[in-house]
Amino acid sequence: MTTYEGGCLCGQVRYRITGPFHQFHLCHCSRCQRFSGTAHAANLIAAADALEWLQGQDQVRRFDLPEAKSFSRAFCVQCGSMVPHEKRDGSGVIVPAGGLDQTPDLDPNDHIFYADRAGWYDTGLGAKKYDGPPGA
Repeated sequence: MTTYEGGCLCGQVRYRITGPFHQFHLCHCSRCQRFSGTAHAANLIAAADALEWLQGQDQVRRFDLPEAKSFSRAFCVQCGSMVPHEKRDGSGVIVPAGGLDQTPDLDPNDHIFYADRAGWYDTGLGAKKYDGPPGA
């Protein structure tokens, strides 16, 4: 069985995901853009019982957007990093891909809500690329 570990930026929260990821979505909806401050969220989906907290579960807070059927986020109260959370309907766990210590063995399945993508997303793909900060 495949096991992944991850955590928040400050190291207060650590978790383990056991079992395969079933889906990997790059979500371009306006809500994901707003919460992340980026062009899209990168979320993996695992089974409901896949998540084990290794430390810092008491440092995790959850926000459920009241007017949305399913939009939720969980984060470390110390550094604000997104961490896994159970779907509202209990059918799975949403895992922010960037919080994992290793690369998942599943490539993104799709770009969802692509029509809502940021106006600069497509042109940004062709921007100059550096291995560090520009001018370094």
